[in-house]
Amino acid sequence: MMITKEYIAELKRSGNGDIAVLVNAQRDVGSINYILENLGQLPSNFDSDFLYTLLKHSHAQVRLNAVKNIAKLNGKSDINSLYSLYQKESDTSVRREIVSAIGRQRVCKNKPLLYSFLGDTDPKIICQAIRGLLVFENDKEVEEHLRPLVNHENEMVRDVIYREYFAKEKTNTNALPHAETYDFLKNVVVNADVLEALKSVPNESVHLTFTSPPYYNARDYSIYPSYQAYLDFLDKVFQETHRITKEGRFLIVNTSPIIIPRVSRSHSSKRYGIPFDLHPYLVKNGWEFIDDIVWLKPEASVKNRVGGFMQHRKPLGYKPNSVTEYLMVYRKSTEKLLDWNIRSYDYKIVNESKVADGYESTNVWKIDPSFNKVHSAIFPVELCKRVIQYYSYKGDLIFDPFAGSGTVGKTAKALDRVFFLTEQEPKYFEYMKSKQKDSQLFKERATKFLTLEQFKSTTV
Repeated sequence: MMITKEYIAELKRSGNGDIAVLVNAQRDVGSINYILENLGQLPSNFDSDFLYTLLKHSHAQVRLNAVKNIAKLNGKSDINSLYSLYQKESDTSVRREIVSAIGRQRVCKNKPLLYSFLGDTDPKIICQAIRGLLVFENDKEVEEHLRPLVNHENEMVRDVIYREYFAKEKTNTNALPHAETYDFLKNVVVNADVLEALKSVPNESVHLTFTSPPYYNARDYSIYPSYQAYLDFLDKVFQETHRITKEGRFLIVNTSPIIIPRVSRSHSSKRYGIPFDLHPYLVKNGWEFIDDIVWLKPEASVKNRVGGFMQHRKPLGYKPNSVTEYLMVYRKSTEKLLDWNIRSYDYKIVNESKVADGYESTNVWKIDPSFNKVHSAIFPVELCKRVIQYYSYKGDLIFDPFAGSGTVGKTAKALDRVFFLTEQEPKYFEYMKSKQKDSQLFKERATKFLTLEQFKSTTV
């Protein structure tokens, strides 16, 4: 006879032990697990003795499913049996489920057991125990056991305790609502060093930053005395970007490893892993890492590095063509969930900002690069379009500290956002300014092109 969900439900409702008979009749683990996984809610008259027998089963998945069902027994679970299994259980998933099952009973007599789990070596078990204890609100004894865990060696445990006992509601020093920004920043391009310009930008003004920093000594416009000096500069820029970013909002940094050519045939070229070296600085300064997106370009569009290897085929000399760049996605650390950000907008904006069908569902984006006679490393519009649509709402302020030819601004405006751009190089600033008259770059809404002094005079 085929065992179906309907048949299992019928036997369960009978309440005369027929489920136990069915389970005992099975000779393969798959069938036992199928029955256990489809029991659903258990009635008050459910005969649960067979579940405790299954705690001794040789297969870990059967023990796990047995524990899950024991946890549904409406306070009638035999906690001693579960704890006995915990003490000798070797499978981590089963151990975690036991702690969860005990915590879900929500009874004071289980607190000593939950306290004992706090000393486990598995951080997920500790977090399950914390979850079980937090249901006892305003319990001083529970608080005395949990508060010291803010110094636990595991970051997950520390974070849970910090959020519960030590995080304070952020005081908004300005009255600006989350969905709004300052008028003097809307559709503005500033010709200045970004660090100087940001001195005049208030805290929590920007909704999204999308940028590609200048590559280390790869272009004439980005010469630094050392690689460490380059990283220190970016560190300062993204510290300031963090300050001006609204709570819980995003930073997307487009970078890739680069090669500095060798000085002579007797020297080696040097390769720098910019995205990997920059990452620790961002995390240290309060940016929470969210995702890595790979921008995949056609092989014909990149410099050929594999040519020499194609000739000699000698091991150690292999150098693949670099057809990828990274979009590293970060979020400004916050105690609040994404829902809080979303609820800051009215229904109309949320509905109008929804991403249409055809969005990219993977973290590999196949997009052709763009080329420009004025700027050698410009963003493709499609790349900007995806980032802005996926990580902002209509009306949001989009910031690019290294604006280049202004593609971020162009795309933001086309998508009914506003933009704030800084660009130090006069030739790129003038290029953007020239495009204001005769292209789609900055149409409809007026764009201000300002020197640093002019920008300072407009700030609040």
